[in-house]
Amino acid sequence: MSSLLLPLHAAAPMKSQAGERFSEFYDKWICQLDVYLQQLLNVSKETAVIPTEADKQALVSKLTTHYKEYYTVKWAAAHEDVLAFYCPVWLSKLENAYSWLTGWKPSMIFGMVESMRRSRVLPGGTGLGLGSGLAELTEEQVRKIGQLRVKIKLEEERVEREMERQQVAMADRKIVELVRMARRIRNEQVVVGRVDGLVAVAVKGMLAGLERVMKAADCVRLKTLKGVLDVLNPSQSLDFLAGTCMLQIQLRKWGQRRDSQKGGLVTPELHNNLIF
Repeated sequence: MSSLLLPLHAAAPMKSQAGERFSEFYDKWICQLDVYLQQLLNVSKETAVIPTEADKQALVSKLTTHYKEYYTVKWAAAHEDVLAFYCPVWLSKLENAYSWLTGWKPSMIFGMVESMRRSRVLPGGTGLGLGSGLAELTEEQVRKIGQLRVKIKLEEERVEREMERQQVAMADRKIVELVRMARRIRNEQVVVGRVDGLVAVAVKGMLAGLERVMKAADCVRLKTLKGVLDVLNPSQSLDFLAGTCMLQIQLRKWGQRRDSQKGGLVTPELHNNLIF
């Protein structure tokens, strides 16, 4: 994220009301994600009662609904304060370091699928008996996932170009003129109210652009998840979702641990509210 946007957000409180509400939602959402992860792992270990394909599909539906809820709430909150999602205070520094336009990079999914297919273990080096389903991908499935990977890469590049366009627009003629007018206020050559009104319009336009970029990136993320799940059977989908859940939860756990050790802002209460 361009550092040019930081002063706009720095002028606001550390957490806006929208950011505060989303932060509380996100803590609960992660906790529920871990509950679903435990269910996924329990299904893989179940020996007394073998789950049916319908049981597996029902669990897959729970996870996909959970992810859809995240983006529904995120978009509503971002409409109030989109900058909160470009500088999220609810994430650890490690999570922020790996963020791509307010979330995970879609291409990462394909690397994870390939790693699970070859190693038969979940991300984080935990051999939990999962991953065997992805190891048995057919040639047709591998071909379809490869085709999806190419399409998603092109969509990522389109979103990145749009973000670049938004950043370059920071220095267009109108913005530069506003900078000059604000400078002249000191000499009382321009009416302050007029400049403030023009600045408000310019900032509103920039925020709308950032919101469009965020939603476009999120749509690519959702398209990636759906595309991969459409290729996999229910058993493979469980393996795949368990991998994505564990990766997200472990990254958060490692990041919060590091922040607390380095004197970060993560509190013991926040650790206690998360289930790992």
